[in-house]
Amino acid sequence: MPAIGNAQLKLLEKLCNACAVSGDEAEVRRIVLEELRGVATDVRVDALGNVLVTMLASGSKRPRVMLSAHMDEVGFMLVADDGDGLFRFETVGGMDVRQLPGKAVLVGRDHVPGVIGARPIHLTTADERRHKIPLDSLRIDVGPGSPKVKPGDRATFATRFQKSGPALLSKALDNRLGVATLIELLRNAPAGIDLLVAFTVQEEIGLRGAKVAAHAFGPDLAIAVDATPANDLPTWDGEENAAYNTKLGFGPAIYLADGATFSDPRLIRWLDEAGTAAKIPHQFRQPGGGGTDAGAIHKSRAGVPSVSVSVPHRYSHTAVSIARLEDWKNTFALLFAALSHVPSNLLVSERK
Repeated sequence: MPAIGNAQLKLLEKLCNACAVSGDEAEVRRIVLEELRGVATDVRVDALGNVLVTMLASGSKRPRVMLSAHMDEVGFMLVADDGDGLFRFETVGGMDVRQLPGKAVLVGRDHVPGVIGARPIHLTTADERRHKIPLDSLRIDVGPGSPKVKPGDRATFATRFQKSGPALLSKALDNRLGVATLIELLRNAPAGIDLLVAFTVQEEIGLRGAKVAAHAFGPDLAIAVDATPANDLPTWDGEENAAYNTKLGFGPAIYLADGATFSDPRLIRWLDEAGTAAKIPHQFRQPGGGGTDAGAIHKSRAGVPSVSVSVPHRYSHTAVSIARLEDWKNTFALLFAALSHVPSNLLVSERK
């Protein structure tokens, strides 16, 4: 079985350090297209900017399997120039404004350095300190005289990827982990299936790219490959955390349900059985909020049986997230094992 090694880790670092806030995914798209050169011949970019890859197998009655991973990340858009290098901005994607002040950012395609500025705490009033700073009071400060920065530019956290022992720390692990996984699956395409791979755009603002990609592919079934927030920290009172959705170190998370999808139970069983047979650690993501590309894919055309598989990570949608290398390795292994043995009768039985 192929595996995640140093080459794949370097690719993940390259992807995570790229800036690709929703609506401006060009930097990651270029990396994906470069990596697929010589790997796949049927590669195209659609009108929204999705990268769509088709790898057809030989034989008859081949299942058409769609895999999806979104290229975009949460971040910011500059909306007005206040002069002297100060810019008003809006968030792009779900973010907690409380954790923004003082964060270093990179602005635009030239990665101009800046910082999200706010008044220092010793110059605020007691009343102000009791409330979070409103977004319209924050500014991105790039310093005066930067002609390369203008309203409309995207900005993202300046965090750089690093590996620390078993941990991976970076911005945008959601979902560069999925992007790197699908590139490696294309390099080691399982036989016997038509592999339809979508590197999608604008997931963080409404699963928009996946909707278009699924309509173009018309698959028989689909798997969204993503990174899921792990709510596995200790509770404030020291009691056992019984409300976790996933845990780091327990392997890939197979979704049962989220805020956008009830996963197809036939696909849940198939993935679980594949992981169990290959002795690959895996877990079930407990039902809850959030959503993946599957939320749009499963409603495409006349309906597509769909499921999500994600790498757990903490501190999603902040300046730095943390995941476990082994969880990523096992996510790739689970997907490869399952895709290498897609039963011909997988979707014949009634969905139940």
